[in-house]
Order: sequence, then C-alpha cells, then structure tokens
Amino acid sequence: MAFFFSTRGGGPVDLETVLQSGTAPDGGLYVPERLPNCGREALRACETPAELAQFMLTPFFEGSRLADALPEICAYAFARPLPFAELAPGPNGARLRLLELFHGPTAAFKDYGARFLAACLERILAEEPASAPPLTILVATSGDTGAAVASAFSGRERIRVVVLFPKGRISPRQEHHLGCWEDNVQAIAVRGGFDDCQRLVKQAFASAEPGLKPAGRGRLGSANSINLGRLLPQSAYHAWAALKAGEGSHFAVPTGNLGNGLACLWAREMGAGIGRILLAANANRAIPDYLASGEYQGRESVGTLANAMDVGDPGNMERLRHYFGGDVERVRSAVSAASVDDGRIRRRIRREHSDSGVALCPHTAAGVDACRESLAEAGAPGGDWIIAATAHPAKFETVVEPLIGQAVAPPPQLQELLARPSRHEEIPPDMAALARHLP
Repeated sequence: MAFFFSTRGGGPVDLETVLQSGTAPDGGLYVPERLPNCGREALRACETPAELAQFMLTPFFEGSRLADALPEICAYAFARPLPFAELAPGPNGARLRLLELFHGPTAAFKDYGARFLAACLERILAEEPASAPPLTILVATSGDTGAAVASAFSGRERIRVVVLFPKGRISPRQEHHLGCWEDNVQAIAVRGGFDDCQRLVKQAFASAEPGLKPAGRGRLGSANSINLGRLLPQSAYHAWAALKAGEGSHFAVPTGNLGNGLACLWAREMGAGIGRILLAANANRAIPDYLASGEYQGRESVGTLANAMDVGDPGNMERLRHYFGGDVERVRSAVSAASVDDGRIRRRIRREHSDSGVALCPHTAAGVDACRESLAEAGAPGGDWIIAATAHPAKFETVVEPLIGQAVAPPPQLQELLARPSRHEEIPPDMAALARHLP
C-alpha cells in the first residue's frame, strides 16, 4: 500500500487522506514515501498520455479505494490533446518547441491536474454515507488555477468550491472565468496580492476557530498545487513530451508556485528522459535568488504581466528542498532558474511573433525568453528544448494584442465561457471576513 508523509515529519497517511487535505496537520506538505522508477523502456511502451499517466501513477494508488478507477480517471483527465508548436531555432542550432498545455476547458495547463483531482474526489465522496459533511475546496489563485478548479468541480455533488483571487491583479478574462460557474462555485476577490490569498488559505486549514472546521458540519480541502492530486498527474504530461520529443530533451517551465516545475523534476526522477530543467520566474525572484545565494527567503509578491506567476513565497519550495534534504548544492545540480522582467516579456512576445509567427501568453513568453537567453550563454547545452506553454494568449489579450498588432481569437471553449454571466464577492485580506464564506 502506498503511504505519504509530511515534509515536516508527520504521517504516514493514505492516498484518500492526502487527496482530501490541504496542508498536513503539522503545517507541512504531503510527499510520497518514495518516487518509483518506472523504467525508460516501460514508459516508451505507453501509446497515449492517458496510458502513460496510468502507468506512472499506479504505484501511488496501490492499495487505495481508487486503484481500480485509475484508468477511467486518467482517460478523463487526459482526454485533451498535447500538441507541439515549432519555434524559430535557437543559438547553436537548438530546436525549440512549445508543449501546448492550453487545450483544456479553461485554456490553461492546470486543467489536466484539476480534472484528475476532481474525478478522484467525486469517487471518494460517493462512497461516504449521505450524513457525512460536504467538502469545501478552498483555493488561492494568481490567475489560472481558480478557473481550472472551478471548471473541474462545477456541478459536482457534495463538493463546494471557494476561489480567492487578488483584486485587480488578474486579467479581465481571467476574472470573468472565475465567476461563471454553477452555484457550488463561489469566487471572492481579496483586496491584496496572491500572497494574501495564499496566507488566508493556510490560516483556514490551520485554524481551530469555531465555524471554520467544526466536526459534523463541513470539511476543507485544497486544489492548489499543494495538493498531490494536482501535482502527480502533471508529471505525466512532462514525461509524455519527453517521449515524443526525444531522449534528453531539456525543459523550460514557467514557474509561480513551483507545482509545474516540481512535476517536471519528479517526471525525470521517475525515469522520463528529461535533460536539463530551467525554471523561468518573472520579477518574483525567490527561486532564482535561492539558487544564487543558497539562502531561501520568501517575500511579498510583485505584480507583473505574467500574473499567474506572481508568487513571492512559492508553496512547493518546501517540497523541493525536502526532496533534496535541504542541500542547495543538490538542488542546483537538479534545476536552474532565471528571472524575466516585464520588459523582456514584452520584447519576447513581439520577437517570437515576428520570427516564429506564434502568439505567446506572458507566462509562456517568460519561459521562451529564459530558454533563449540560457542558450546564448557560453557552454549552454544545445539540442532539443521543450517550453511549457501554460495558457492560451487570448486569456491575456490586453497585453498580447497591442504587442503583436493584431487580435488573438479566443478558442471555442473560452468563447463559450465569456458568453456566460459572471459574479464574485469582495473581502478584505483577513480571516474573519473569509470565515463567513466557509462551512
């Protein structure tokens, strides 16, 4: 049977507990007891992303009530395509391709993990007695997480979703997508930054105040990348991309809360043929500064064009450091990181559209720019590079369209969402205000 432990020592606990939880009771984040080595040849034998996800995730589901349902869950979560788009070659003749992760219902990479987690939780709750308290999914979003989670859980029985987002710091279309779902989803604008939203979520899970988690009334769960049910399936599409792109392909991953970057690292650790991993941050430099100095220091987030990456204290840094025993030299040997400011993001969007004919969202532009700058450095590895394209550029039309001089048509799934009415409430960044919206 698979077991999981807290980064701060608590555990063991089973998969069902992990999927329904946010942070561990000791304040840490759950991690697997170990990462399995799936074997390169066995991974190559998988013919579809869903089949690959099932194979990679089976060890984590061993002995759980969900084990028999895993094939169906993976087929549902990975039903959307995972195509590549070619970019102009990089220095040293490097081949650059985008892994388009934005073909899901909300046109963001987080659709894959959110759908996987929702399918898992619905099955767990269906086995409980009717008298069991409902589950409230509490989510802080810096842009795209909230819509993906809202979409995945909208209309599901016995599950309610509360999404916190920083007022005025996400794009108008992102804001619309947070509030256009069925009645079991509630969007709340917090007067502050993403760090304020994330702080409120952590306080809610840790709080013993009456009304937050009273026995018999309600339970809180998470669907941010602090939940392993989001993180584990994301490792599968990185592994799939490595199989399709060729052995030893390097990856550049736009990075905010570090969930997608950590998933790429775990895919490599489980046997995927991934070479170098470059984490592309925006002006929120906590990760690059940690690798440069050896000292980790979270800080207040800075607003940027790549707002879904506006995270000053990435939650998954605790998992990354725990995996390497807190040894920064081991972390440096596993990943590198670069910071890309708004000026470089703007220039990259213009340049890539001119050179490659591709429109990039600001987050993907940060990844492409970090990759090209890295390739320009002396001694940098050439070869094949895969950049995770995290969102469709039409979600950021107010940024992208003036830079490329033409309109970016929303894909059909976004057009449908934009046609719906949208609503949200607003609160100050304090626990008492949030408590009124929790069970």
